[in-house]
Amino acid sequence: MTTADTAGAAPRRRPLIGPETYEMVFGTVYTGLMTNLLLAVACLPLVVLLAATDPGATWPYLAVAAPLLGPALAAAFAVFAAFSSDGSTAVVRTFVHAWRKHLRRGLAIGALATGAVVVAAVDVAFFWGRTAGAVAIPVLVSLAVGAVLTAVLALAAVPEMPGARLRAVLLAAVVLGARRWYLSAGAALVLALLVSVLAARPVVGLGFAAAPLLYAIWGICRFTLRVPR
Repeated sequence: MTTADTAGAAPRRRPLIGPETYEMVFGTVYTGLMTNLLLAVACLPLVVLLAATDPGATWPYLAVAAPLLGPALAAAFAVFAAFSSDGSTAVVRTFVHAWRKHLRRGLAIGALATGAVVVAAVDVAFFWGRTAGAVAIPVLVSLAVGAVLTAVLALAAVPEMPGARLRAVLLAAVVLGARRWYLSAGAALVLALLVSVLAARPVVGLGFAAAPLLYAIWGICRFTLRVPR
């Protein structure tokens, strides 16, 4: 090849997407899919009841199984925290370790939220069609939504406050959630979207939508729980 040919040759272009980008994309996809799978396994009794039975007829069994969501969500939030801080993709190890570590507090938070929702639902059924229902039902629904949001905030705080007592975690969730109500409202909207997707397309919700929507909820909760300086 002559000097002229060499000079006239176009410079070799560098690839627009480097190996780090591929690694980040595959790590993100793997983290999301594996988290979805682990959530389904951790809440298997609840998943089976929702998929194979009529919730209207089996709601007492659903109420018994619903607290399993507590430690499962705490473990998922721990996975998101590890991935966000240092890009860790050790999803199974992080999830299992966090699930075992926060099992008791997660079950307690899940049981408290489930109890509040069940009581509110029974009261709504009682007031339905009555004159007092026009006032009582909106209040009961608001209390149930507030209980669920407080539980989600508390479960997001559990991995961040491993040594704190349950009362302190719940108090922080209540106070900061109420103080930053606009963020709590955003988390409620994303949570409602997740519930609607799970109700309409359970396979799509559990297989693909759960992790990204829960990641968005976790991000909102983490910002909400920041203590003002």
